[in-house]
Amino acid sequence: MRADVTLSSPPTPSPARPAAFPSVAAVFVLFLAASSVPSPLYAVYQQQWHFAAWVLTVVFALYVVGLLASLLVVGALSDHLGRRPVLAAAVALEIVALVLFLTAGNVAVLATARVLQGIATGAATTTLSATLVDLEPPHARGRAGVVTSVAPLTGLALGALGSGALVEFGPAPTRLVYALLLAAMVAALPVTALLPETSPRRPGAVASLRPRAALPAHLRADIVPVVPAMVASWALAGLFLSLGPSVAGELFGLRSRLVGGVVVTLLAGTGALTVAALRTRPAASLLAPSSALLGLGVLTALAGTVTHHVWLAAAGTVVAGVGFGASVLATFGTFARLAGPHERGAVFASANIINYLGNSVPAVLGGIAVTAVGLRTATEIYALAIVGIVSVAFLLRLAQLRAGRRATASPGE
Repeated sequence: MRADVTLSSPPTPSPARPAAFPSVAAVFVLFLAASSVPSPLYAVYQQQWHFAAWVLTVVFALYVVGLLASLLVVGALSDHLGRRPVLAAAVALEIVALVLFLTAGNVAVLATARVLQGIATGAATTTLSATLVDLEPPHARGRAGVVTSVAPLTGLALGALGSGALVEFGPAPTRLVYALLLAAMVAALPVTALLPETSPRRPGAVASLRPRAALPAHLRADIVPVVPAMVASWALAGLFLSLGPSVAGELFGLRSRLVGGVVVTLLAGTGALTVAALRTRPAASLLAPSSALLGLGVLTALAGTVTHHVWLAAAGTVVAGVGFGASVLATFGTFARLAGPHERGAVFASANIINYLGNSVPAVLGGIAVTAVGLRTATEIYALAIVGIVSVAFLLRLAQLRAGRRATASPGE
């Protein structure tokens, strides 16, 4: 039995203010920065609390468990309650998570903080993505897809790099960065309260909480071919966010905590710059090249790891970062272009579910593999698996292009 809640609705959403769009983008970056801050700290926690590599990746993945649960349950809620109340609740929950990070003294508290952070980020990212599309200026169509693509990568890069720098050079390595994030997130509360409401309330809020991960049937033909690219891109991000600092330290002997942040930044930062550089390109034109560059970059980085050449691994990471950014731009641009106003929350929830499954499941398997076969072998297997998935994405896109050309050549059939 389904129970729907009927809510009174204003006839139209509140008018957008000029500062609203950049404000939403800034909050988006802040959430993703907070999510990547623990990456350079995992090795510190591991030394302090003496846990195995598989525990490290499980703690990383718990964030994604919370995030996926949030996406499945509340991913479409802002389409019914409005964007602003859902975003305010997400900011409040993120503040609770940051307080736990700030006071954590063992793995259990750290894991709890990561789960709560995942729930908050899941609710926030879907709502923020939809809000950006709602607020997109009429004279700048496509800007929401660009910002939705570049904000997560920028946040991941800034969070990891800032965390690495503070851990290496600042006092209280496991406390200071969370104190700064907590202050920033508290400041985001009034920003959220002042945002214009862009989605009028409508019935069905309770029914929308039923877990589901489906795309509207009319969108599937355009979206299914981009799924392997999404999985491969975020699986690579999962490798860098969970095991990247360990690879830099153990396989290359780069023990600086700042290097752990730089490793993530080389991938995510390059991806963000790529999105900015390619923002005017049609999303469809980027799908095949992004897959090719991602595969080439991963193979090059793997060659650098096998031959113990840091410069080659770094160069491969930059190339993979270009492919990563182009892939994120292509996939989120596709979702932003296809989704109608009434289905944006649900559609972006489905997109994020795909991304974060690709981000978490391989990372956990990688952590288990590290314990079983060692860091070097596990890294090699992980990289080759990503190349295989990217190859599927490339072939699917070529098949889609050929089918499109045949349909154009035979309009009467």
